[in-house]
Amino acid sequence: MHRATDRSAQPAPPSEPSPERLRVPVPGGELSVLRWPATVPGAPTVVAVHGITAHGLAWFEVARRLAGRATLLAPDLRGRGGSRDLGGPYGLARHADDVAALIAGLGLGPTVVAGHSMGAWVAALAAVRHPGLVRRVVLVDGAVTFPLPEGVNEDDALAAVLGPALARLSMTFPDRQAYREFWQRHPAFAADWSAEIDAYTQHDLVGDEPELRSSCVLAAVETDGSQVMLDREAAAAVHRLPCPGELIRAERGLFDEPQGLYDEKRLAAVGLDHTHPVPVSAVPDTNHYSILWGRAGAEAVVRALLGTASAGPADA
Repeated sequence: MHRATDRSAQPAPPSEPSPERLRVPVPGGELSVLRWPATVPGAPTVVAVHGITAHGLAWFEVARRLAGRATLLAPDLRGRGGSRDLGGPYGLARHADDVAALIAGLGLGPTVVAGHSMGAWVAALAAVRHPGLVRRVVLVDGAVTFPLPEGVNEDDALAAVLGPALARLSMTFPDRQAYREFWQRHPAFAADWSAEIDAYTQHDLVGDEPELRSSCVLAAVETDGSQVMLDREAAAAVHRLPCPGELIRAERGLFDEPQGLYDEKRLAAVGLDHTHPVPVSAVPDTNHYSILWGRAGAEAVVRALLGTASAGPADA
């Protein structure tokens, strides 16, 4: 059984539909899950999985633009946010199994699962490992693995890809303003800073001043990051989907640089070309983050969710 807690326990950004927080049993404890309920009778339910150093509130803009047309369930993966104290083992397969436990535990039946960044690998793995529970996947700027360049080891690659997001896990901050300024210096955040993004980043903090820190457990991020780059099961998942899926990619990268994580040439090199069963579309003028919480990106994600989500319990 799951239990819902007071809606006021989960702060929501201004103008956001206010989510409630559920606690759903999984192996080793309970998974913390945000729930934005549908307001339309018979609306579908979608499970949305966040990125490697994020938490469920990352889906705030998608929730807003869904506008009650679906129930959105966004778990904090183990080792993050409200699931920080849910211990290991970590890893992409473990997260995929947790997603399956969430779907089964709430009695949702075959469900659309979306994933952003690392969450896209988790969504694809959930479909492969639990085909009876996942009807379709929507992969947002993730799920496709490339071989490491010759001479580059996994630690260097992880640091290069995650950059300040990884560095902050070993940092402490004297107050909330210092954490805010840390994120405002990030080139992918600076131009689009908003009250909603501020609320999302502030919700990551745990501890007390003057030693505030990210809720992310470093061991979880290191394990998961290594598997994003090296795990064979995770790399194969997008090529072995037992259900329909689609990949939505950003044009620009993690630091708002012109080169995104994916482009047509790189995807074709690993078999995701026009012959691949997973269609790929690009959202113009988006980076790795704004594809989830910018207007154009969130609307593209919502179109994919509403176009493919199956009717099911609207009141998970």
